[in-house]
Amino acid sequence: MSRDPQEQSFGGVRAGDADRKAVADQLKTALDEGRLDLHEYDERLQRAYAAKTYADLDGLLDDLPGTIPVQRSQVQPATAPPPPTAAAGSDPRRANDMQWVGPYAGVVLVCTLIWLVTSIASGELLYFWPVWMLIPLILGFFGRRFGRGR
Repeated sequence: MSRDPQEQSFGGVRAGDADRKAVADQLKTALDEGRLDLHEYDERLQRAYAAKTYADLDGLLDDLPGTIPVQRSQVQPATAPPPPTAAAGSDPRRANDMQWVGPYAGVVLVCTLIWLVTSIASGELLYFWPVWMLIPLILGFFGRRFGRGR
């Protein structure tokens, strides 16, 4: 008498309540991890509790990556990147304080070029208005350079 191949394998054996519960727990973990949406979770859960054999349970977890039970899962905190290393003998706080000088000096340079072009176009030297742009640059430079530690 020949038996069905499914019955010869493990799949033809009747599944118990503990087996259905274990699959339900894995489905819940997959839902918590975001691997299943709520609708798909409900469908698979109904199929799990309606399963009679191990073969009925087999297809429910096949497409899910190995889930880790919540009791054994660990969340690793994100680590911040290491701070940039400063050159020997330089104070990194001073370097950060002076980062604004370059871009602001660029603004002053653009304003000076605009003044120069308009002065050449008019044929006479106009009022040097970019000097007003130099005042905050000079005050900020000396204030941050000499007034910080006092």
